[in-house]
Amino acid sequence: MDPSVEESKREVSLTLFSQTLQTPMASSTTEASIDQVFPGHNPGKSQMAERTHWVLNAPVPPGPWRELVDSIGKTGKKFQVLREQPMSKNVASILKAIFPILVWGKDYKITKFKKDLLAGLTLASLCIPQSIGYATLAKLDPQYGLYTSVVPPLIYALMGSSREIAIGPVAVVSLLLSSMIQKLEDPVANPIAYRRIVFTVTFFAGIFQAAFGLLRLGFLVDFLSHAAIVGFMAGAAIVIGLQQLKGLLGITHFTNKTDIISVLKAVWRSIPHPWNYHNFILGCSFLSFILIMRFLGRRNKKLFWLSAIAPLISIVLSTLIVFLTRADQHGVKILKHIKGGLNPSSVHQLQFDSPHATEVVKSGIVVAVVALTEAIAVGRSFASIKGYHLNGNQEMVAMGFMNIAGSLTSSYVATGSFSRTAVNFSAGCETVVSNLVMVITVIISLELLTRLLYYTPTAILASIILSALPGLIDLNEAYNIWRVDKLDFLACIGAFLGVLFASVEIGLIVAVSISFAKIILSSIQSGMETLGRLPGTDMFCDVKQYPMALKTPGVLITRVKSSLLCFANANVVRERILKWVTDEQEVDAKGNVEGRIQLVVIDMSNLMNIDTSGMASLEELHAKLASLGIELAIANPKWQVIEKIRLCNLVDKVGGRVFLTVGEAMDTCLPTGMA
Repeated sequence: MDPSVEESKREVSLTLFSQTLQTPMASSTTEASIDQVFPGHNPGKSQMAERTHWVLNAPVPPGPWRELVDSIGKTGKKFQVLREQPMSKNVASILKAIFPILVWGKDYKITKFKKDLLAGLTLASLCIPQSIGYATLAKLDPQYGLYTSVVPPLIYALMGSSREIAIGPVAVVSLLLSSMIQKLEDPVANPIAYRRIVFTVTFFAGIFQAAFGLLRLGFLVDFLSHAAIVGFMAGAAIVIGLQQLKGLLGITHFTNKTDIISVLKAVWRSIPHPWNYHNFILGCSFLSFILIMRFLGRRNKKLFWLSAIAPLISIVLSTLIVFLTRADQHGVKILKHIKGGLNPSSVHQLQFDSPHATEVVKSGIVVAVVALTEAIAVGRSFASIKGYHLNGNQEMVAMGFMNIAGSLTSSYVATGSFSRTAVNFSAGCETVVSNLVMVITVIISLELLTRLLYYTPTAILASIILSALPGLIDLNEAYNIWRVDKLDFLACIGAFLGVLFASVEIGLIVAVSISFAKIILSSIQSGMETLGRLPGTDMFCDVKQYPMALKTPGVLITRVKSSLLCFANANVVRERILKWVTDEQEVDAKGNVEGRIQLVVIDMSNLMNIDTSGMASLEELHAKLASLGIELAIANPKWQVIEKIRLCNLVDKVGGRVFLTVGEAMDTCLPTGMA
């Protein structure tokens, strides 16, 4: 719109309001003026006029596209500032922005390194067995789990802002990858093609994660609500646990599906076939050992290291038992060959022109969001304990680049692990140097120790994975969600049942759908409330919530509860106000009009935006009230709302009765103000 026209409209609106204060004014031929209805006005009108001038002459608010561009532009402004500085400072500033380690690294001391060294070694003792186990969960060879614990944490240590987070493969992401990709390629029949898709999905996941951070789109991750995450994690934990029955029972033929019905059917079908009880006894024995060590570690904080080294001890002891007893010759399944050496390049394995390209990109988005959600939740939890702020956008960029680098070096999607981060924190880590110590330890293991894992029983990997699952099921939090918000609990239970009885993807879709539905319902709910003044104050509150609040005779003050007045709730809001007006307009037999409504004030403090249907509804409401001789005033409209009201000329129609607060509306329109 032409700025001159817009300015003219604002001047007209202000003139109309000034006339309201000085002379009788009728907004239409059928309307009574304020002076006719309320003879006399309160003092302080010049101040009211000035404040209304502020409301009516606010600048044009930015549109959604402009807000997005401005958000993205914040990143560009940093580079604009850098261009104005000398080249040497530019390079240093850019490097510090990309690599936070350069900021705190100059103050790093040997006392911190001692703590990080101990934490890193403790972390590695848990990371190595878990990485091998999670690789099998992702339907990959064991070495790929170790590869994922080398390059991604190394990149994160350079670019990340969390001091405690432990980077590497995790159970939920491993399950999510295998459940989606095995629909495209069979990991058993065609492992090479399957592996190529895994690396390509990892590459796209990294691209999306980095893009979210660079474009400041972190709010997209928040669509997976806390309640949905609780349900999703619990469902995934049960599915992962059921999947481990294959290794624990030594079942040869097992289903690739992840839902509970298919898994239980596969177990039932295997009952007639012979199964080796040695696997079961070995797995359950070491599962009990790991859980006992964890219990002792939690009972006594000084013994936290017991839970950290228990999985590694389990692998060492079980491997020795199988080797010495030659249990592999009696039916115990073992890992056999694990390829050693540093991460080989996987650049040539990335496929961008495969027939599954669309599905690969979709999988990349899903995995990116889930991995980011888990990592940021873990990072923020421990950052709040340590009392520092975690830069969400920086985290996304770091996660993105580490997964891009990982996809080029035979790694699959890595993220922050809650269990390993808790161990890292308990071990007294000071910085991400503990991740670097872990990386060096894993590299040494890849170079020297992989041959020693030949006789490691697969049942031990199953027991290690099973031991990590209780931490994913938070019954107390689920109960709290039920107590506080039933709709949130619906998202929680929906995600849980979706994962359990359908698939991991369906569980995610259900969780996000319910979260979206909650947002939509809460933003368009047609709730209305009548307001009254708290005695002795100028505060107006809901009379149901505060029974002591007093209504002003002849005035109906209402507030819209929703943040959006739109096609879904506009008619309900209009009809509700008109019904209240009708109900309260009671004239006694003597013709006393004291209770007759003469002014309606709409408090728009909750209303963030309004669409054309909402504007049409307000115009219809004003016309109906005017025909009844009732004035309409608007209080506390937000930026977007006042702009829509101006554009639709509703300001002119209501006679400029637009105010900053309900109190000012009452003071201006009533002869005795709020008294």
